[in-house]
Amino acid sequence: MRLIRPSQFVHLLRINRVMVRHRLDEIILSIHFMRPFRILFALLPWRWLRRRHATSRAVRIRRTLEDLGPIFVKFGQILSTRRDLLPDDIADELARLQDRVAPFPGDEARAIIERAYRKPVEELFAEFDATPIASASIAQVHAARLHNGDEVVVKVVRPGIMPQIERDIALLYYLAGLAERYWADGRRLRPTEVVAEFDRVIHDELDLIREASNAAQLRRNFEGSSRLYVPRVYWDWARRDVMVMERIYGTPIGDIDTLRAQGIDMKRLAENGVDIFYTQVFRHNFFHADMHPGNIFVSPEGRYIAVDFGIMGTLSPEDKRYLAENFIAFFNRDYQRVAELHVESGWVPPQTRVDEFESAIRAVCEPNFNKPLKDISFGHVLLRLFQTARRFDMVVQPQLVLLQKTLLNIEGLGRQLYPDLDLWQTAKPFLEEWMKEQTGPRALLSRLRRNLPAWSEKLPELPGLMHDVLQKARDGKLEIHYRSDELARLRDDLCHQHRRTLLGITGGSLIISASLAALTTGTAGIPLATWLLGVPGLGCLIAALRPQQ
Repeated sequence: MRLIRPSQFVHLLRINRVMVRHRLDEIILSIHFMRPFRILFALLPWRWLRRRHATSRAVRIRRTLEDLGPIFVKFGQILSTRRDLLPDDIADELARLQDRVAPFPGDEARAIIERAYRKPVEELFAEFDATPIASASIAQVHAARLHNGDEVVVKVVRPGIMPQIERDIALLYYLAGLAERYWADGRRLRPTEVVAEFDRVIHDELDLIREASNAAQLRRNFEGSSRLYVPRVYWDWARRDVMVMERIYGTPIGDIDTLRAQGIDMKRLAENGVDIFYTQVFRHNFFHADMHPGNIFVSPEGRYIAVDFGIMGTLSPEDKRYLAENFIAFFNRDYQRVAELHVESGWVPPQTRVDEFESAIRAVCEPNFNKPLKDISFGHVLLRLFQTARRFDMVVQPQLVLLQKTLLNIEGLGRQLYPDLDLWQTAKPFLEEWMKEQTGPRALLSRLRRNLPAWSEKLPELPGLMHDVLQKARDGKLEIHYRSDELARLRDDLCHQHRRTLLGITGGSLIISASLAALTTGTAGIPLATWLLGVPGLGCLIAALRPQQ
């Protein structure tokens, strides 16, 4: 393990001080190499004066991350999606983390914009509001107006954020390494893998060109939709640390009273949200993976408006099919099929016993059917399946973790809007129709249409290729070569064994012949024939009996 740098050590002391202030010193003392210091800590006078803390462990962890700053808040948000690793109380509390970060001065934002475009702000915009309308850990947003009259928002990455991120991520890697080495649950919870996931996500969010391309793709997918609107990206203004998008106006999805006062049909709004999610996942294979209430607005007509496209998810065609079949099998209580799907998809090892896995899945899923269908959470079912599959060595699938997190968000929003929302009634027709499209005549026609251009290019070559093969077959010149590493190893083993057998037989024959020669000569000493036959024979026997390398 690499030694900690002095600057990291000072930062680590600050982190420990914050943890002790929030009564999380028991976490520090639970580390293996800190156990000898437990008695010393118990003797500290201020610990005697402490009153028992009534605040839960989960709340104290959340407050600690908030005090440590925006990068740790963002890390807690990412960590909250890993419910396969965290206890439910901590995951629920970390999900409450919000980017309540003080804005940086408008003058600094202007300087970043002018450096990105190499022009004064007055030349770029007819109006620019130096007071941000939103501020988060990675960037903040300013309102502006273009010279053509378009109202826009300008998103600007925080100045000096990269060195801070690199410092904190390096420290997180160091702490993760310590946890894996000394913490009893370190290897099982795989902290280094969690930090690596955070590293990837936060660097993706820092690239605003990437976010702009995500927004453009999602807008194209829902072009003309009456259910979801995605703001327009101004590509001429897209830079790595600055982007410009159309400004939208709407009611935050969490403002239920205002939505009702506007006469919005809450049941339809909730069902549209579920339909939008399944459309993104199964039809477009490109879904908004950060759909918390702060990123969703509603127009007066009841149309969803999405913002903040830094985190998006995708699924392979195989994952989509297995996921849809899992949902359908679950609601049909076909737990054997659920187990088989996990094996067929490669999510669990192929040697997994399906009957044992089926029994574990039944124990997780069956209690859900004691509830009304409208009270069953797809997200929690998926989470329980993942947690159960972990006992069978299921490899963590990052794309499924993002999906499960998004599904939990959508379900929470849907039931907040309309508590009696029946998610299965909304989702089942969509999933069944999608499955028909994947396996029925329409799927065959779709695949034929998709492959036809490639086939049409190769079709003219087929007659010539067939003529060459048939001509070689007629002339006896057709040769078929088959390569198999397993057969090659088997052939080598058989040849080696055959060679050892021949050596053994030859050596034995020569030794017997040498013995007969010695018996029949009757002369004193060892006859020359015995030497000539016995020594090579002994050599052959030794070679035959030598252990195989």
